[in-house]
Amino acid sequence: MKKWLTVMGCVGFVVGAQAADISAKLQRAMQSDIRDESEIKRDANRKPMETLAFFGLQDDMKVVELIPGGGWYTKLLAPILRDNGDFSIAYGTERAEKAIKGQEGFDKVNILAPTSKVYRPENAAFYALDNPDLATSDVDMVFTFRNYHNFGPEGRAAMNEAVYKALKPGGIYAVVDHTRRHMQPNNDFNGRRVDPVLAIKEIQDAGFELVDYSDLHYRPVDELIYEVGHKDVTGHTDRWTLKFRKK
Repeated sequence: MKKWLTVMGCVGFVVGAQAADISAKLQRAMQSDIRDESEIKRDANRKPMETLAFFGLQDDMKVVELIPGGGWYTKLLAPILRDNGDFSIAYGTERAEKAIKGQEGFDKVNILAPTSKVYRPENAAFYALDNPDLATSDVDMVFTFRNYHNFGPEGRAAMNEAVYKALKPGGIYAVVDHTRRHMQPNNDFNGRRVDPVLAIKEIQDAGFELVDYSDLHYRPVDELIYEVGHKDVTGHTDRWTLKFRKK
């Protein structure tokens, strides 16, 4: 019994040390000069420290971020993973690539699915995704932050399928997006919101299992009636935070 407790104590120490190391790396990344004032202001709302801890990020993982936008999370993930892990971005990466190009410490960021195409078909409300194959099958974790809402059903299915193929067994699919009221049809105010129940169904249909959720981004002041950019909710939208695992 004493031997077992000693082993468990050592494991706990290692896990704690890893968490502390990642926390320190993230703190340094958050204080980097590459981040502008507008990005720093979002820290309090987006809670990157708590969010990445919830999803279980380790600095030796192989990680992919989908649709990185202007690189808000890219600027945090790349430094954490640079020395011990592997970090890639995919789908609509142009703005993020421009933001980190030539910046010290970002030389190891990979671009996956370079021929993929994110576009809005004529007269369509949502985007489509062509050529989504990530050409890998040993990824530990895939992130997508506030992007699931961009796609129609076919685009979401294509992305979920590509993520499933890219992850190794037990790999994590980490998804955060703006909340839409359950079962609410499309209207002029909810196009950038997603019903979390629908998202769970779609992602499970791709083969994943839901393993956890977090209320980190629950915002009771958001009544789910305004468009995401509306002055009363912008920067404070209610968001669901879901953690899936490849079976």
